[in-house]
Amino acid sequence: MRGEARYGLEHELALLRGDGTVADHRSLTHAQVAAIVDELPELPGDQSDLRIGDAGIRRKRWYAEGYERLGDDGELLRFEPKGIEIRTCVHDSVEAAVDALVADAGTLAGVAARHGLRPVAFGHPPELSVYRLDPPPNAHERALMAASPEERTSHLHMVTWGPDLNLSFPETGTDPEVLTDAAAKLTYYSPYLVPWSFSSPFRDGRPWGGLSARTARRTGARPAALAYLPPDAALPVTDPSLARHAGIPGEVGRIEFKAFDAVPVVPGEEPADGVGTDLPAALLSLLTGLLRDDTLPGRRRTPDAAAHRRSALRGWSDPAVRAGSQAVLDAATAAVAGDEAHGARLATLARRLARRETPAARMLVRHRAGGGIPGAGHPPSRGAGCPDGTRPAGGPRRGAPGPGPAQR
Repeated sequence: MRGEARYGLEHELALLRGDGTVADHRSLTHAQVAAIVDELPELPGDQSDLRIGDAGIRRKRWYAEGYERLGDDGELLRFEPKGIEIRTCVHDSVEAAVDALVADAGTLAGVAARHGLRPVAFGHPPELSVYRLDPPPNAHERALMAASPEERTSHLHMVTWGPDLNLSFPETGTDPEVLTDAAAKLTYYSPYLVPWSFSSPFRDGRPWGGLSARTARRTGARPAALAYLPPDAALPVTDPSLARHAGIPGEVGRIEFKAFDAVPVVPGEEPADGVGTDLPAALLSLLTGLLRDDTLPGRRRTPDAAAHRRSALRGWSDPAVRAGSQAVLDAATAAVAGDEAHGARLATLARRLARRETPAARMLVRHRAGGGIPGAGHPPSRGAGCPDGTRPAGGPRRGAPGPGPAQR
């Protein structure tokens, strides 16, 4: 893809209680989450970039994330919260988009603290594997689930948290074929992109044996990437979806990568390798280079679930995964040659790859040294609580109660 990119970020974040345990649908009410969101500012200037929805929900950069249970006639019975999500406006640079996310995470953390909660970046609940609909879905809910692949698998989002990284290339325009091809390219190379973010080595209260429970459970059933096409464009028929129609004019031309694990978003507390809250920026540069690249031929319309599971389990200890990540990084680096900012960020990813270092690997080292499992009732020591060695941060994303299962 040609020209300069524009960027936006969304990030789902869990909420922790004072005892270090995750507050989710098992113990958290929508009223508790809504009270936090109500205190956060509404900025009307954002609304040209941020989709509000037909019911007028999600008016802010922050909103409650969860699952809506509906009655037989479509009425809202209850909202089961998962956490809060943050989303930024569209920015002209990686730096501006990440700075906005970090600032909004800090604002959220300050408000949540007054409610006895703190936002934190987890890829997967450390003490849970499955979200079950109880009672089972009724006829109305089953009809909604049948309406799209994403609605059918929407329960999976309740046990996974992560970011959506959004890019658009105004010079390339809104050609549906070009946009769909870009999403297919990201989908193909997704198993080799995601290891840099792996941050979910725990589930059911213990190490599960791999590095990304989120990837192992989710990617394949859920999209790795989506292209947002003009409302009159034909959509490719895939399961899960590869493209969808834009809901507002500002979404047309967006390419959204959805497969990364949760990443740190709190300012000022980077680990020794200097990435920390710069990891989202480095990943945006990686996607930028990969989309500008015209040498890598791989394309897939749906994610390779088996390849994602292999990557989630073994990461860069698997020679094929390591070689794929190196090929992606080399192509991206060549494609942004001459851009010092992109190049410097990709160099940090190169160092991580050379050391085979992931956030999950560091989490496991701390666990083996007696550091406990963050979010499992063991409050982390200062600087050791979040997936990338940072202290917990925060940010919301998903939908508040409205008509139909929450925005997923």
